[in-house]
Amino acid sequence: MIEIRGLVKSFDDFHALSGIDMTVKGGSIYGLVGTNGAGKTTILKLIAGVLGSDSGTIHIGGRSISDEVAAKDRTAFIPDDLSFFSAYNIKEAANLYSGLYSRWDGSLLEKMVAEFGLPNKVKISKFSKGMRKQAVFALSLATTPDYLLLDEPIDGLDPIMRKKIWEYIVGASADRGMTTLVSSHNLREMEGFCDTIGIIDHGEMKLERELDDLTSDTHKLQVSFGDASKKPSGVYDALDVRQFSSIGSVDHLIVKGGRESLVRWRDENRPLIFDMVPMSLEEVFIYELGGDSDVTYTIIG
Repeated sequence: MIEIRGLVKSFDDFHALSGIDMTVKGGSIYGLVGTNGAGKTTILKLIAGVLGSDSGTIHIGGRSISDEVAAKDRTAFIPDDLSFFSAYNIKEAANLYSGLYSRWDGSLLEKMVAEFGLPNKVKISKFSKGMRKQAVFALSLATTPDYLLLDEPIDGLDPIMRKKIWEYIVGASADRGMTTLVSSHNLREMEGFCDTIGIIDHGEMKLERELDDLTSDTHKLQVSFGDASKKPSGVYDALDVRQFSSIGSVDHLIVKGGRESLVRWRDENRPLIFDMVPMSLEEVFIYELGGDSDVTYTIIG
């Protein structure tokens, strides 16, 4: 488990993080999402020990990272910027990694390099961006980490390779309980693999929930009672309405609440049209950060 409490970090006059609290459960895949500059990369670098915090605590496996040198041996961090590998080929990088990590698995690296079709003796700086991502991921996973920190891990990869990368992550989580914290803008892909989502904005945690709960208790509704004169006064007062708009006789709502309670409301009020679907992670993200979604609310029930 990774536990963060009251994490604060500033760069001169810029407040990158303002008292962040986070809990990443052991063996889970946690998705960290936010707009550009929200603080996602800063959080990953603080956990990895690349940066030091101004205040607050970070515990990995119940121990503070400031006191636990062994935590570095069990943690792998893949940043978005991979320029630090420019001087090595995969074989040379493997020699370096094998001396730094006590649980190095050279056979796993060989398997992944062969599967990805990567050359061993060409400098990584000569690789395409996608190939560099593959190489660094193979090297990192071969350290058999308990904690894997990923910053935009699939950016620049084709769909087939993205699928393979996620299969390795999910497999390591299932087989040996690896905990993964991933920052990404690809919300639709994260929706398919993450257990928990944390949404941050301007250095503050806006929401942290299990994905199933996050996308199942916020719904889009399309409701009509026919002629406006037939709509009962205050008919929506019993609902937790977060957004409302009306086009003609059809009302469009974003409502917080479980499906069962909304079905009960439908049965009690008997509108002529009642269509309901859970919101996607992308829609929840836009809604939580106060953006204007371009998603239409015409729903096929």
